[in-house]
Amino acid sequence: MQVPTMAELLAEGKSPDILFWVGCAGSFDQRAQKITRAFASILQELKINFAILGKEEACTGDPVRRAGNEFMFQMMAYQNIQLLNNYQVRKIVTTCPHCFNVLKNEYPELGGNYEVVHHATFLQQLIQEGRIKLQGGGSFKGKKITYHDSCYLGRANGIYEAPRQVLELLDAELVEMKRCRSNGLCCGAGGAQMFKEEEKGTIRVNQERTNEALETGAQVIAAACPFCNTMLTDGVKGKEKEAEVQVLDIAELVAASLQK
Repeated sequence: MQVPTMAELLAEGKSPDILFWVGCAGSFDQRAQKITRAFASILQELKINFAILGKEEACTGDPVRRAGNEFMFQMMAYQNIQLLNNYQVRKIVTTCPHCFNVLKNEYPELGGNYEVVHHATFLQQLIQEGRIKLQGGGSFKGKKITYHDSCYLGRANGIYEAPRQVLELLDAELVEMKRCRSNGLCCGAGGAQMFKEEEKGTIRVNQERTNEALETGAQVIAAACPFCNTMLTDGVKGKEKEAEVQVLDIAELVAASLQK
């Protein structure tokens, strides 16, 4: 996709307006790579001056801190902060609420002070500025879309309206689950749960949440987090509904409807 890295720009004596922090999921997970590509394609279409760290980007340390390894978190965070400060990064945009939360709220106490924006908020700002125009009658016209609130976006950072305002631009009907906004239910992956065996219970958290989404009758479940996307996709597959229900990130929805 010809996305420049910070190192390449520095070699040319340039600096980007925005650093796009891709995150581990967005880099390595095949499904989340599609979200990364969709968001990067929007930035390129709008001619936004951005770069990535490429091979220099490391995990933010969020999962290890949630799992209780504070020493490892601080080592990872200091390494990232040193790199970001060397590049004099001022503004970071990320498609992952976990990266967003830790970079915005937990890096400052270790010396990493940046303006950090989640892509839901960033897309909403571009829409409000009139830079993003969506074509009517797209592939989502007349469909029902339900939005799942990511814990780290919603309850942890109070971002509820931005993703919904992005979805409202589509020619679709936005339907809410019974548990939404500050009362939303976790997808089951947060707090490093993604990487451990679950404790025994009567139903998996992602199945419970998927059931709530399917009860709305929506043909599209919109998410704004790669972890949520994985858990809800697994839930939909478990219900054998993947032919009728899509799980898509808001960046993918916007990229598919972008007026060019």
